Amino acid sequence: MIAKLKGEYGSGLEPLTYLGQNYMVVDRSLIPELLQVLRNEEQFDYCVDITAVHYPKREKQFDVVWVLYSFPRNERIRVTARIADGESLPSSVPIWVTANWLEREVFDMFGIKFDGHPDMKRILLPDGWKGHPLRKDYGILQQDNEWVQINLGIESGQ
Repeated sequence: MIAKLKGEYGSGLEPLTYLGQNYMVVDRSLIPELLQVLRNEEQFDYCVDITAVHYPKREKQFDVVWVLYSFPRNERIRVTARIADGESLPSSVPIWVTANWLEREVFDMFGIKFDGHPDMKRILLPDGWKGHPLRKDYGILQQDNEWVQINLGIESGQ
């Protein structure tokens, strides 16, 4: 399967293996088509998770990762796209409905937007929260002091 996909997508797809797990790093422009192919032709019928990793010193600071599973094949694969801060990706909600809340969590925690998402808003934090806590430039002790004061009536850290 990986060799076939590499043949179709060429330099836009880099197949890799780590500790026996297959994954691929894919150019962001290929994401919607590749995810559709993985679901329709390769039977990856379940989107287990979508997450991100922040590497603030890299030019393309974020890895967005789709973890997919195929029940018919009993196989898991990860697809990674590297994007710069401020770039967005196409939503995969039209491919897997389960992507809805997963993409909202990535937006909430990392600030990454998914174009075409039906309801791109925070899912874990309150609407007025400032910042994205899983970014490495978000201090570990940092809180939205203003939100805490207004909504909880206490000083942050109490």
